[in-house]
Order: sequence, then C-alpha cells, then structure tokens
Amino acid sequence: MSKITTRYNPKDVEDRWYAYWEDRGYFYSEPDDREAYSIVIPPPNVTGILHMGHMLNNTVQDILIRKARLDGKNACWVPGTDHASIATEAKVVRMLREQGIKKSDLTREEFLDYAWAWKEKYGGLILQQLRKLGASCDWQRTAFTMDESRSSAVIQAFVDLYNKGKLYRDYRMVNWDPQGQTVLSNEEVIHNEETTQLCHVRYQVEGTDEYIVIATTRPETIMGDSAVAVHPVDPRYERYRGKNIIVPIVHRIVPIVYDDYVDREFGTGALKITPAHDPNDYEIGKRHDLETINILNPDGTLNANAKVYIGEDREIARKKIIKDLEASGQLVKVEDYLHSVGRSERTQAVVEPRLSLQWYVDMKSLAEPALKAVMTDEIEFFPKQQKNTYRHWMTNIRDWCISRQLWWGHRIPAYYFKDDVYVAVTKDEALEEARRKHGADISADQLTQDDDVLDTWFSSWLWPITCFNGFESRRELEYYYPTSILVTGWDIIFLWVARMVMAGYEWEGVKPFHQVYFTGMVRDQQRRKMSKSLGNSPDALKLIADFGADGVRFGVLSSSPAGGDLLFDEKLCEQGRNFCNKMWNALRLIKGWDVATTSAQPQEAVYAAQWINSKLNQLIHETNKDYEDYRLSDVTMKLYSFVWNDFCSWYLEMIKPAYRASIDPETLEDVVRVFEKICSLLHPLMPFITEEIWHHLRDRLEGDDCMVSQYPQSKTIDHTILQKVESLKHIVSTVRETRNAKQLKPKEPLNLYVEAAPYNLVKNDHLAILMCKMAFLDSVKIVTSLPENGSSLLSDNEKYFLQYDVHVNPEEEKNRIENDLKYARGFVDSVSKKLSNERFVNNAPVDVVNREKKKLADGLDRVRILEENLKKLAK
Repeated sequence: MSKITTRYNPKDVEDRWYAYWEDRGYFYSEPDDREAYSIVIPPPNVTGILHMGHMLNNTVQDILIRKARLDGKNACWVPGTDHASIATEAKVVRMLREQGIKKSDLTREEFLDYAWAWKEKYGGLILQQLRKLGASCDWQRTAFTMDESRSSAVIQAFVDLYNKGKLYRDYRMVNWDPQGQTVLSNEEVIHNEETTQLCHVRYQVEGTDEYIVIATTRPETIMGDSAVAVHPVDPRYERYRGKNIIVPIVHRIVPIVYDDYVDREFGTGALKITPAHDPNDYEIGKRHDLETINILNPDGTLNANAKVYIGEDREIARKKIIKDLEASGQLVKVEDYLHSVGRSERTQAVVEPRLSLQWYVDMKSLAEPALKAVMTDEIEFFPKQQKNTYRHWMTNIRDWCISRQLWWGHRIPAYYFKDDVYVAVTKDEALEEARRKHGADISADQLTQDDDVLDTWFSSWLWPITCFNGFESRRELEYYYPTSILVTGWDIIFLWVARMVMAGYEWEGVKPFHQVYFTGMVRDQQRRKMSKSLGNSPDALKLIADFGADGVRFGVLSSSPAGGDLLFDEKLCEQGRNFCNKMWNALRLIKGWDVATTSAQPQEAVYAAQWINSKLNQLIHETNKDYEDYRLSDVTMKLYSFVWNDFCSWYLEMIKPAYRASIDPETLEDVVRVFEKICSLLHPLMPFITEEIWHHLRDRLEGDDCMVSQYPQSKTIDHTILQKVESLKHIVSTVRETRNAKQLKPKEPLNLYVEAAPYNLVKNDHLAILMCKMAFLDSVKIVTSLPENGSSLLSDNEKYFLQYDVHVNPEEEKNRIENDLKYARGFVDSVSKKLSNERFVNNAPVDVVNREKKKLADGLDRVRILEENLKKLAK
C-alpha cells in the first residue's frame, strides 16, 4: 500500500477501490452450492438522475447485499431500469420539438427510432451514478424492462391472462391525462385538497319562470349536461316530476330525474348530470338512459359537441363561461371551495374522467393468495403497520386498466379483423387463429394490431421473475427465487409491491420475496418532502463530492429510523466525514508506533484487550438483532459509538505506549485484530474507507480483501470485565472533570485514595494501573480513612478522595453534594414506586425485577454515603 496520508481524501480512494472490486468480479454471482441471497433493484426510470430517495433506497440495499457476502452467502443484486412510458415519451417529444419535429409528423416506427436513440444516449446515467454511491450490483445482469427478455415475458403474461379469462377489454369511464394524452390507473392519480371555485348556476324549468340553482365546480362541462337530478323524496322538487329543464348557454332541453345518489344536504340538493365527464354521472346516466355527450378532445380542449368555445382549453373555457353566465343573469354566486382534486402523478395535470375502450386485468381473480401471504406473514413487512394499508387496498381492489395511449412501451399483442380480436404472442399466431375462423385467404396485412401500449407497471410486476429470465429458463429462477428481500418506498405499495405478489403467485405459485422493507420518505428539517420545486433537495452527486460516499451513506443511515421518514440534514454527512477522519487518525496513530522486538505484553494490556473484545462481542450480538429487524440506523449509531468512544477514546488510550516508548508485538497484534473486525463490521455501511484501512493495517495476500472477509461472530462476553471497566471509566471521567473544575493541570500527577471496603475496584492491579495511566495519577491507595485537602468522589458506591493542594470552598462542596443527593433520592423514589407496583413485580421477568432490586440497593447505598459526606462537611 501507498504511504498513509495526513488526511483521508475520499477522492483518492473511492474510484480506485470500486474499479478494483469490479475487476476482481466481487459483484458477480451465478448459482452454486452456497445459500443464495438475492435482491432485485426497484428499477429507476430510465429518464432519472440520482436523488435523495435513490440514495436512501440503494444504500439500504447495498448494506444488505454486502452483509450477505460477508456472511458467506451467494449474494446477487440485480440492477436495471424501467422504460417509464409516460416520462420517456414526454422527454422524446420535447427533444423532437426542440429540433422542429412534431410527433404527429412521424410514423410510429420513426418515433421509436428516436426514442431508442435517446435511451441509448441518456438512459444509463443513473446506473453510472449509483456506482459513485458504492452500489455493488452485478452489472453483468443489468436488465431493462423493454429489453428482449423482459419484453417477451410481458407479451407472454398478457396472452396467458387473456386465455385464462383474467384480462378483458371494456368501454368504461377512465382517468385521462390530457397533457400526457393517455389513460391512468387509479393508483397513478394523486388526490389532494385544493381550493377551486364553486359556481351556483340557475337552470330554468321548461315552460315556467322558475329556476333550479345548481352548484358545480365544473361549469365548463355544462354543454355536456344530459339532465338535472334530485333526490326522490326531496319535497322541494316534488312538483317538477315529469318536467324538463333548459341547459344554460346551449339551451338544450333535458329531463329532471330522481335518483337516490343525490345528496340533499349538498348545495341546493340538485345536480347537473354530465355522463361523459363524471364517473358518478355516468352511472346515473345508465340508470336513466341519458344521452352521453363528450365535449372534450383528448388534449383537454373543447370539441364541436360543445357548440361554443370550440378549440379553447378547458381552463380558458371555464373562465369564459363564468363571464357569459354572469352576463345572462344565470350566475347566482361564485365562492371558494376546498375539495379533493386528482392530478396525474407524472404530469401533474388535472385528471379528466373520460369514456374509453380499454384493456383491464381482473384483479379480484388474483388477489386472494396475495392478501393471505402478507396477512399470515408468509411475506414479512417491515414495519408491520404497512400490513394494514396493504389489507385495505387488497380488500377493496378494483380492476387494473393496463392500456396506455402511447408509442413508447410494450405494444398490446391484440390483433383485429372485422369485429373480432385475436390475442397472441406473434402476429403469425394471431393470423392462424383468424384463418381458422374466417378462412385461409386472410393475409397478415388485413390484421390490425392494437395501437396502445401496456402500462409500465405491467412489466414491473413481473420484475422478480424476469430478472432471472423465469419465462425462458428455470435454472436461475429456481436458485434465486423467491428473492430474499425487497427494499422500496411505502408510496408504491399498491402500484408495485402488491402487484408483484399477485404475479408471483399467478405464474410461480409462490411469493416473489421473503421480506419487504419499506423505507420512509426523505424530508427536510421542516418535514417537507424534498422536491425541485421547493428547492430543498440537495444534489446527490455534489454531496458525494463534498463528503465522500461513506460520509453520505452514514448521513443517510443515521437519520433514517426503520420505516420512518428521514429528516435529512447535510450536517449528518459532515458527521460521517468526521467519522472517517477519526478512523483514519486512529490508523495513523497505530501505524506510527515503534514496535519492540522482544518486549513481553503487560498484563494491563491483556486485560484491556479482554475488555475491548467483550465489548465488541456485545456489539456484534446487539447489531445482529438490529439487522434482523432492519434497524439499520441503530446498527450505524452503535458502530459509530463503539469506534469513536470505546475503541478510540478508551482502548487506544489504555494501550498507547508512553512518549518515545515502544509497543510490544502482542498488544499491537491485538489492536490490529480488533481494527480488522471493525472494518468488517463497518464495511456494509462504509465500504470505501474500511477497505482502505484494511489494506494499511498489515500486508495482504492476493484476494485478502475486506469486502470478502468473514463477518465477525459474537463470542464470549465477560460481563464482569465490562462492568469493572465501566466503573473505571466513570472514575477516570470524574477525575478529569474535577481537574477541569478546579483548574488543575490535565497531566499533573495526583494521588487518589479509596476508602477500604469488602470490594474495591482497585484491588485489581490491572485496573489500578490503567486508572493511573488514564487519569494521570501518581498512585491509587486503599485507606481506612480519607485524607483532607482535595475533593471527595463517588463511584459505584465507593468513596474516593482526590488529593491536591487547593483550598476547597465548603459552601460549593456542600452545594455539589446536596445536588447529587437530591438526584440520588429521586432515583431511589422512582425505583421504589416501580417495585411497589404488584402488577410489575408479578408480571415482569424475574431477571428484570432482580435488576430493579439491585438498582434500589445501590441507590440506597449512594444516598447513605452522600449523607455521610454532608455530615462530615458540616463538622
């Protein structure tokens, strides 16, 4: 290895180690006799660039996959991208517009040539960016939802569902995106409360001077009205039975109908019925055989059926009709109205209800095994409360509209001849079916393929199967499937997670993954979702450039409770960078020691090694449990605390040789072994610096790399040593605090006395030596009576006295003891209350109760000692 630099510089390290790992094939996986551990990446949009959500999600996945490798499993993380029909087509259309080309001027094939060229040029950017984060994906397996293998699977799945009667075509009211000019599934429509205008409009009853006032948020659709509806038992409108009403603006004569759907309490209790532009109105229209008048073009402009405002955008038409209604005296009032508005998830356009012939999947036929799997924990959710969300959606599931009016995507394999439809994998197969019915003289040119493409999610729901070519070959699927875990956001639990579960049972008869870990939403310190529009989303690549990938990974993880939202702050990345520098300085310290050739290992160093290894084993035991529960933030902070405090602040100080002295080889080897274990433990979280330190700690043989080392196992934990060193640390810290408070020199040798007791910590020579070294004491002596001139200290009910030639202010000492006594009495009271609670004593585990009793006994001893000290001071 090269010389250890004064400061750790991630830019000198990260690209070098990532290339090294790739060159050695450490990310590559193929089936063998080891236990498989597989993850399929939630494929980011091919249009995407790395943002904070990706950083969180992929950091979590990389941690789990690196941990599995260290555990000796055959770890396989499959990367890939999603073709993102709506987003990609919009990008290509914009690119063409900048070149002066309209989509409408191109054939489908010409447009797709442009789209594929765009994808090849820009589509892999986000996968390159993931490398900067340290993502250890098997890049040789990189998949794309529109590549040949995935496309073949999608077509096969469509045909299979159709042949089973689980997929059909129907004319229904759909969610229409006028900007993207495509249908959307219910899950792609985001509903939020918005303030719009509620217009109160007078509709004249035919043949009278009477009017019915109707409140509407959609005055621009008045020209499509087919009726006015009132409730059958509303006495206000009983006299109008059999009468008609005149639609404003267009003066169409339409009936007054009576329907139970009408809410008598809303507005005036009367509704305008526009069957072509409202799903509820459509159902009322069917019940009363009303005319369906579509007045909107696909792009949201008014068509010829509207009679007026033809060609105007719906928003402009709304403003104009309000003015015209006011001018004609038919507008009673306009008021602000807060209600739910649905917008396209992709374009943010207000979604328009529209009657359309579309393809649907019968979701109820697929839902039962998928619901049971999650509710019985055959598939485990983390956090568990997401099961409730899942159950609610699955028990109220609606059929999935899967056709989209786009060119970029998987074209629906449905072929039309006259009034017949033939669904087949290829056009030749469809032609064979048509010929069987209509005769052999039909040619392929007479078959017309459906113009629509499939919803992007129709390829994504097959992802765990198609990533292992499950529709083509069984070898890899049988080894890697079901995958070990899915890491994703809770916001796509319906769009993706539930559908993958259904697909898994439909085509494989088993679950697609064993567990699902839902990450939270990345938010700023004001709990706002990060977005470009708010300007609160940091540049992910700039963060990596500023703080290093390890620093950013630490920052993301340390603020991400299991399943909870991540409140991100750049200061956490700075803390991660400082942590890297702390470990680097520890390495420089160790490598800077002179090593004696024949020196024997001091027993206090042996004791220190026993303590740090017990502490390490305790840490491994705790973090293994955290890994099982996916509490990765807890893993991060426990490792941080151990390295910063136990290893650097205490252990290295315990065994550090004196100025210009040498360290013995055995102690140095102990330190290196502990540091190596730290590197292996930290490697899943902070892979780059741990690999760099690993190779500086000692000379390595070829292939002896941290990334493929063995994850440390928890061994014997000596709780006695742990307790004794905690007591030692408390005494040392108290001595240091006293020096600081009394303005004594930090390294001035002082004498510490301890009152003789049946058990004295310093009877252990190793602890006494360590105490002198760490607290800069000249000696520690056990005495029957404590001397004068100094400060009394209390630790674990042992009375200490730090002697120094400084006058002690009796009043200050009294105040200090009284404050300590007040706290000690409060502690005793709280424990006593807990033990006086019969319910606690009778129901809590015995060891828990015994611990509380021990706390009470120790607390009472502490109160007694403090009271004695107070009495002595009063004499």
